[in-house]
Amino acid sequence: MRAWRRALSPLALLVAWQAASSAGVLPERLLASPARVAAAAWELTSAGTLPAALAISLERVAAGFALGAAAGLGLSLVAGLSRLGENVLDPPLQMLRALPHFGLIPLLILWFGIGEAPKIALVALGVAFPLYVNTFSGIRGADAKLIEVAQVLRLSRAQRIWHVILPSALPQALVGLRQSLAAAWLALIVGEQVNAEAGLGYLVTDAREFLRTDVIVLGLLIYSLLGLLTDALVRYAERRALAWRLSFVRP
Repeated sequence: MRAWRRALSPLALLVAWQAASSAGVLPERLLASPARVAAAAWELTSAGTLPAALAISLERVAAGFALGAAAGLGLSLVAGLSRLGENVLDPPLQMLRALPHFGLIPLLILWFGIGEAPKIALVALGVAFPLYVNTFSGIRGADAKLIEVAQVLRLSRAQRIWHVILPSALPQALVGLRQSLAAAWLALIVGEQVNAEAGLGYLVTDAREFLRTDVIVLGLLIYSLLGLLTDALVRYAERRALAWRLSFVRP
């Protein structure tokens, strides 16, 4: 029932959009109507163009996310669980985090060429830093009283990390995961519009050349729906993993 309530506002926006297009308030040359977007989706799906582009984009974001998540989590564990690791890793990582990642595109192209590597690297950068910052914060924000109890119980350092620190950091890490997924799709949109020959971004760029606003809107809607789907999956994981928190108890 809650899922239906969350769907009401997007459906209302869709109806208002179609009504404005039908009334001529939104000209088709500026913003295609939902009906035209649906027709473009059927056309591209029937031709096999959209499924192929979607598969390529999903491969890119999956590869970039895997690399970025591994780097973000690994670095946050080293920096969060060790003062030496923090002193060595955190300053340069914070400096890199302050850089505009999209401004690194020319450098990534020089390093990796114009193939898949720069696009995957851009996604990985977008994923790594939100996950690193949030997980690091969660580790350092572990309840000192719980750690003291673990010490009283004579738990080893590895046991304290596994049973106290990491569970305490999990809520913040999941927040970082949601932010990382959003950053992954944003980075993919930008990366696929730079020297791409396939993927959703290529479809959008190609449609721009032919003033196909229906295809442009379709591509953007697919990006947003994919982002909404991945966010919903993480929210579901939150409800399962953090069922002990009062904020997740249903009334």
